[in-house]
Amino acid sequence: MTRLAVVVFNLGGPDAPAAVRPFLFNLFNDPAIIGAPGPVRWLLAQFISRHRAPVAREIYRNLGGRSPLLANTEAQANALQRALQDRLDGCEARVFIAMRYWHPFAAETAAAVKAFAPDEVVLLPLYPQYSTTTSGSSFDDWRRAAARAGLAAPTRTLCCYPTQAGFVEAVAARIRPMLEAAAAQGRPRVLFSAHGLPKKIVAGGDPYQWQVEQSAAAVAAALGDHALDWQICYQSRVGPLEWIGPSTEAEIARAGRDRMPVVLVPIAFVSEHSETLVELDIEYRALARAEGVPAYLRVPTVDCEPAFIAGLAELVGDTLARQAGCLCSQSGRRICPAEWRRCPMAAA
Repeated sequence: MTRLAVVVFNLGGPDAPAAVRPFLFNLFNDPAIIGAPGPVRWLLAQFISRHRAPVAREIYRNLGGRSPLLANTEAQANALQRALQDRLDGCEARVFIAMRYWHPFAAETAAAVKAFAPDEVVLLPLYPQYSTTTSGSSFDDWRRAAARAGLAAPTRTLCCYPTQAGFVEAVAARIRPMLEAAAAQGRPRVLFSAHGLPKKIVAGGDPYQWQVEQSAAAVAAALGDHALDWQICYQSRVGPLEWIGPSTEAEIARAGRDRMPVVLVPIAFVSEHSETLVELDIEYRALARAEGVPAYLRVPTVDCEPAFIAGLAELVGDTLARQAGCLCSQSGRRICPAEWRRCPMAAA
């Protein structure tokens, strides 16, 4: 029986109030986030983490003092492992978690994967849309950790799946009851909210915004309403740089002026964490009330929605069928137009 290790990647989050500042330091000390030279980046990360920690601790206080992201990712990993065991005959599949900025770090996971002694490894980000700041950073971190651990098993990497059928159907399934409920207050507007990026990152060829647009369009099509009013927007802006837009705050305000109910969809998050449970559920709900939005309904993330887990299992199976050592998208080929030169498959 062959052994398969699937490594799923996510951001990570602090597991106690004391972990908030080091978590933030790890985040801002990542060259994919702040591209300054190492010593300058280290000083900036120290400064930013020290000043943002009190605000962040207050955010996590609303969540019991810790991020729920690891527990939610563990539930997804367990569900995926069961799906793979049902799907892959003659294969012992085990799913491992590697977080980028807090435990379990890639180094811890690489050691655990090596101890498992897999015949093959598949790297699977829990970011449907690729960005150099998320999946790209995690892949670089994993390559370093695997090399240090002496993990030499053949490895395939799935870079993105913005329109994978299971993901799209899972999001649509979560939206449908919310649309029905919102319609009681008038014709609703669907806001597909994704984490923002500085404009300069996108201008540098990062394909994230283009892939978010593909995801939102695919979900809107799956809902089957040609008259659906929908808009993409971006949340979680920090720092002085100009970010991609429109902002989620601005779109909530516009819905208030139009007197339209809002169905807000976290299109780039697949599990609940501070940016959904606090930013969307508390801060933006209060904003919607202040702006006169008739109804504000926030769609849950896909979490362990059966269609999403089945879609991940299908992606793993498809990736295994490709050449060892490959980097591939959901289709096995490059899906980003040529202008997105930081697509990971640009050099593949």
